[in-house]
Amino acid sequence: MSAAKILIVEDEGIEALDLQYRLISLGYTAPDIISTGEEAVKKTEETSPDLVLMDIMLPGEMDGVAAAEQIRDRFDIPVIYITAYADDDTLQRAKITEPYGFLVKPFREKELHITIDMALYKHKMERKLKESEKRFSTTLRSIGDAVMATDKNGLVIFMNPVAEKLIGWKLEEILNKQLTKVFNIINMYSRKPTENPIKKVLLEGFTAGLANHTLLIAKDGTEIPIDDSAAPIKDDKGNIVGVVLVFRDVTEREKAEKALRESEDRYRTLAEELREDDHRKNEFLAVLSHELRNPLAAIRNSLNILDRAVPGGDQVKRAKVIIDRQV
Repeated sequence: MSAAKILIVEDEGIEALDLQYRLISLGYTAPDIISTGEEAVKKTEETSPDLVLMDIMLPGEMDGVAAAEQIRDRFDIPVIYITAYADDDTLQRAKITEPYGFLVKPFREKELHITIDMALYKHKMERKLKESEKRFSTTLRSIGDAVMATDKNGLVIFMNPVAEKLIGWKLEEILNKQLTKVFNIINMYSRKPTENPIKKVLLEGFTAGLANHTLLIAKDGTEIPIDDSAAPIKDDKGNIVGVVLVFRDVTEREKAEKALRESEDRYRTLAEELREDDHRKNEFLAVLSHELRNPLAAIRNSLNILDRAVPGGDQVKRAKVIIDRQV
């Protein structure tokens, strides 16, 4: 592992040289000594040191606090302030720049060593955390499902583009607002509000899902069928620090299920019609079978009708006698 490179920003020449000597004896490299804030910013850009030791009180228009602020914002390099004295206003300005430490002159070598090592370690961990958060955020922003996250009070702290599109709000519009105020859900059939899973997770600490047939009411009033689940976000001690909500648009699935139900209804209707047709067919075949087995029955029935219509007809009577003998 290479030695950390320290940039010294100190306008007192003897003190700067003494500090350089002590840094080298502690195993650091300190190739440059700068005496003004403007030069400090320029040298930081040119050499990318691992850490800057910055005297608060510097000559010129840019003091140590102003220089440290630029170095932090532009280059993300940790700064430790060194000073013998400073007024309260300057110290308050210095705190706002989020320094990684303060060294008050005169300071011991051990104090210098510990302060630098702690600053370097803290900055390293913060950088890893930022990289991890960036990867995590990139992943959540690129997945197909809508994702929202809240803190332990149910206030929105994250939302990916898919969620923005579905609910109709931009993250900056609802950041630090109650999720329940913008995530409005109702039952598809009863039209009554559905229990928001965020509240349940925060109260019980377990994963919760939405009931079936849930509609999301977007900002513009659009109704979108969704399903979702919410899970607690816990710290390393198991304490709930927030909730993550994952949901998706199930419009196409609802359409498919509706089409399937309609198809099943048509099938049942068709099956019933086929059963009725089959019953009528069986009745017809029974009648036809009877008629085929006794073809003269129809003729006899016709003669009976004719006899009633023309009573006393000799020819009709003789025909009936002949048919009766054959049936």
